[in-house]
Amino acid sequence: MCVTCGCSDDAETKITNPETGEVVAINSNLHHHTHTHTLADGTAITHSHSHASSHSHSHEHHSDRATEVAQIHAKMHGNTVTLEENILAKNDLIAAQNRGWFKGRNILALNLVSSPGSGKTTLLTRTINDLKEKFPIYVIEGDQETSNDAKKIQETGCKVVQINTGTGCHLEAAMVERGLQQLNPPLNSIVMIENVGNLVCPALFDLGEKAKVAILSVTEGEDKPIKYPHMFRASEVMIITKIDLLPYVQFDVNLAIEYAKQVNPKMQIFQVSATTGVGLESWYEWIAVNLPSLAVQI
Repeated sequence: MCVTCGCSDDAETKITNPETGEVVAINSNLHHHTHTHTLADGTAITHSHSHASSHSHSHEHHSDRATEVAQIHAKMHGNTVTLEENILAKNDLIAAQNRGWFKGRNILALNLVSSPGSGKTTLLTRTINDLKEKFPIYVIEGDQETSNDAKKIQETGCKVVQINTGTGCHLEAAMVERGLQQLNPPLNSIVMIENVGNLVCPALFDLGEKAKVAILSVTEGEDKPIKYPHMFRASEVMIITKIDLLPYVQFDVNLAIEYAKQVNPKMQIFQVSATTGVGLESWYEWIAVNLPSLAVQI
């Protein structure tokens, strides 16, 4: 469950391996149990707990005493931790495990985040095609539905798994953990995680990545960094894409950079066109510098 928008309560998350066609249903709720409380008047209340990513109640009765029941339940469990803190704490624990897994294998993991239609997949496929001869690149694709983007990645020869979140609006660390089990990337490789298109919730969920890379298209407003400051503050890199379209759109690049620096003065910013190749060398150099093995020369 997303504590920001309430998404994915009943979502069926699944991983698809385009290479084998295998589809695996996953659930990031790692611990479930059901128990019953009996109130003083004899009312029985049965509900289930999901301590990893939600705390849901399935009541056997419907009455206007919901508030009273919730208060009694909270007292019985001594639970004063908010739902948001509970969810994010569990996510951060798994993210830390993922980060240690990446570190132990000298893997550079990047979390690509943006609005829908920013050009994430186009930039990713161009990056793979330009760099795949230098080192192995593996991809985790995140979308609510379809394997369309995973198929585009697969056409590059890169190994990829698709995570479909259903109604979920972001990837979580547990989903990435399961995706890595399918990918099994080798030592000294790169894992690119293309998150669900959304500039809000993915900012909250650490996946264990080295850095978040925020992608902003010139077809969007240059004020996105100040409209969605948490995402741009959480990102180490911003890539302004589709700059070949600048003559045809109203987009002030300097203003976009100024806004980004307002929320994150340390942010590294690149201006690129995945179509023409302009600016990509600087992006590739940044990747090479951040490879743990420092073995690649662009």
